[in-house]
Amino acid sequence: MQEILTVRTDVVFRRLFGTENNIKFLKDFLQAVLAFDDQEFVGLKITDPHQLPDTPKGKLSILDVKVITASGKHLNVELQVLQNPEMKSRITYYLSKMVTEQLSSGKHYDELKRSICIVVTNFNIIKETEQYHTIFRMLEQNEHFVFNDLTEIQVLDLTKIPASVSDELTNWMRFIKAEKKEEFEVAAQASPVIQEAYAYLVELSADEKVRLIAEEELKMQRDEYARMTGSRREGEAIGMAKGKAEGKAEIVRNMAYRGMAVTDIVDMTGLDATQVDEILQGIAEQ
Repeated sequence: MQEILTVRTDVVFRRLFGTENNIKFLKDFLQAVLAFDDQEFVGLKITDPHQLPDTPKGKLSILDVKVITASGKHLNVELQVLQNPEMKSRITYYLSKMVTEQLSSGKHYDELKRSICIVVTNFNIIKETEQYHTIFRMLEQNEHFVFNDLTEIQVLDLTKIPASVSDELTNWMRFIKAEKKEEFEVAAQASPVIQEAYAYLVELSADEKVRLIAEEELKMQRDEYARMTGSRREGEAIGMAKGKAEGKAEIVRNMAYRGMAVTDIVDMTGLDATQVDEILQGIAEQ
């Protein structure tokens, strides 16, 4: 029987939550995370996940799932499987870009909409608490009132899901965390929408192209974890970054070797065409 793919790879996560065809899954998940009126989730708009750099030499950022709500709130849903020392800075950078990119020419500051970064982690990034759902806003240090509501970070820690809690949010988190068929089936029993998501995941798991990139991602995760563990012991931070770049190149190389078109590689990996071309050019020159 075909093994069920884990949701914890970019290619599966983006197809499950980041496509118009599956907007019902994203809507149900967001309703479980955010304490908004249901009307806020009517007509959710999934947008281009690429955050363009501010300068020609600036950094191009690629979010997992980027969406705008009915009132214009900007949401970014991120899956982070491996921890690194710069993770909190990276999340803060993504959030700040979500705010600044709203101010196109001619717009005023009072037109800025609320930006919320929702981060699903497979590791303990918030060590100060055992809560599985933490929310961060800009507060006054002593009296703890909010400066404004323009920015917010919400962290969902898959390693801290309490066994005693069963609600809409923990049900989704258990589904995302699941690895074995039995775990998926238990999670799917929680709601009709998660049951549909499971049926879609079974179908997706039979797609050879998706399996290829998912398996390559998992291999890269294992390899990067080994590099990161070794680098922490040896203090080789540069080696970590190099290993990540090599892992991405390896995925692209394997997909190209199997005859996949650049457009398919772009679609499956989240890289843009220029990045894929540069990797392929580098491989050809070796």
